[in-house]
Amino acid sequence: MRLALLLCALRCTGTLVTGTGGSRLPDGPPGEPDRDPGLGLGVDVSAPLRRVDPRFLSVTIDASLASQESFVWLLSSRRMRTLAAALSPAFLRFGGTRQDFMVFEPHRRQQWEEPQDAAGESCDQTFLPPWMEERLKCDWAKQKLVLMKEDLLGTYRSFFFTELTVDQLHAFANCSGFQLIFGLNALLRTADNSWNNSNAALLLQYCQSRHYGMSWELGNEPNSFEKKAGIRVDGHQLGLDFIRLRKMMSESKLYQDAGLYGPDVGQPRNHHVDLLDGFLQTGAEAIDACTWHHYYVNGRDTSVKDFLDPEVLDSLALKTNEVMKKVKLASPGKSVWLGETSSAYGGGAAGLSDTFVAGFMWLDKLGLGAALGLDIVMRQVLIGSGSYHLVDDNLDPLPVRQSQDYWLSVLYKRLVGPEVLKIQVLSEFGRSKRVRMYLHCTNRKSYRRGAVTLMSMNLGKTPARISVPAVFSNSTVEAFVLESEQPGEEGLYSRSVKLNGEVLMMVDDKTLPELKGKLLLPARHLQLPAYSLAFFVLPDAQAPACS
Repeated sequence: MRLALLLCALRCTGTLVTGTGGSRLPDGPPGEPDRDPGLGLGVDVSAPLRRVDPRFLSVTIDASLASQESFVWLLSSRRMRTLAAALSPAFLRFGGTRQDFMVFEPHRRQQWEEPQDAAGESCDQTFLPPWMEERLKCDWAKQKLVLMKEDLLGTYRSFFFTELTVDQLHAFANCSGFQLIFGLNALLRTADNSWNNSNAALLLQYCQSRHYGMSWELGNEPNSFEKKAGIRVDGHQLGLDFIRLRKMMSESKLYQDAGLYGPDVGQPRNHHVDLLDGFLQTGAEAIDACTWHHYYVNGRDTSVKDFLDPEVLDSLALKTNEVMKKVKLASPGKSVWLGETSSAYGGGAAGLSDTFVAGFMWLDKLGLGAALGLDIVMRQVLIGSGSYHLVDDNLDPLPVRQSQDYWLSVLYKRLVGPEVLKIQVLSEFGRSKRVRMYLHCTNRKSYRRGAVTLMSMNLGKTPARISVPAVFSNSTVEAFVLESEQPGEEGLYSRSVKLNGEVLMMVDDKTLPELKGKLLLPARHLQLPAYSLAFFVLPDAQAPACS
């Protein structure tokens, strides 16, 4: 009763903070130490707000991995396959800046001798030999420096890829439980500036001959074509290009019903908005989902403060609502995806995107994105160049060495179901919005019907106490609390993470750690440590929305 009166009073006084972003509340007096926020939760579990695709959390592989084709062999690593499989089901998008500089050249001479059945159907007999894996990892570290220089200078070179790249990508996706989306080169143009589809036709013909089930995209961030290659393509023409690709697919027995996604435009800003408008006018009916890209900050001039700033996190809502409004007007009912996303653009922010603090942006994007109406969120990048990858150059899940986003992603897959539930976070003091929460039904593959999962994060330097809603008061709790290996603000830069006090690392190339929750008896409050992220599973919640 007391909690109900508190919640009512908070609603009336305007100190309510929503779990789907919310506005930033005023800070306390300068220099005043933070106090225990003492948070209450208002929930409605009678029915879901919406449902996202079971592949909501999906991943990308940057096309830079094929800049020298030998590097795609890394996808045959046993460790890489183990890490990827833990993230299924998911889409796997192969694309990025360099997809628009890739040209398919069948039967090109290979640098590496292909092991028997390298692109075969048996997923347990195609692993990369250890000697080759070590050599490739060493060479890839050097190649990343070359790619970084190209990115800084904005000068990109065209390169060829053969059947090897396609075979390895398909085998990796197939054996990992992913649905492959292949990004085609949209900078191959004719004299009248329409898309030259002849090279794509060769690729589709090869993929059909191998019976590769896959989906397609055309072009990456067309708003930057002029900057990257001196070619300007407006939205109207891009829509016509997609119609041409859809016609090609319709003439194929294998791909006539396959997915086509685009236009993978950058987040709304000036020319990006005009391009998206023009594309939707001509090409909306050709695509199965409208894709756009989102990053919070510039990786070259950001700070740890940005990664913890509620206003920066809330900016996702402004951009998402703008895109969804345009799509709804042009093509009602069309699905909207984040086709590429991470913390900071420009390859990420070194020392931030690859450390513990990046987890706050990633978990908040998953929670807020689902609540806003996005159906798929594709994380840039599973493996590839930059500082925002989930798996590092040594094929370690970051953070055994770096950021915690891989482990967050695995826990999300295991614990979070597709049903989004309504939640409001209510503060006693009206201080800064430092605790953010999202509520879903729990993944039914892991828990029985009626269970709910509370995704929580504490952006502040003091612990938070969360009052458990009365409707959940009789449920036990399984707590999965992620903290840096180092305490305090220094831990934000750490490259290791603890789950319930234990540092996470792979057991061996075939085995992930157990990722066990800590069982808590029914109680009035949950504790959320400073600078921590958590999944609280309430298996006995008996939520009607989850039944």
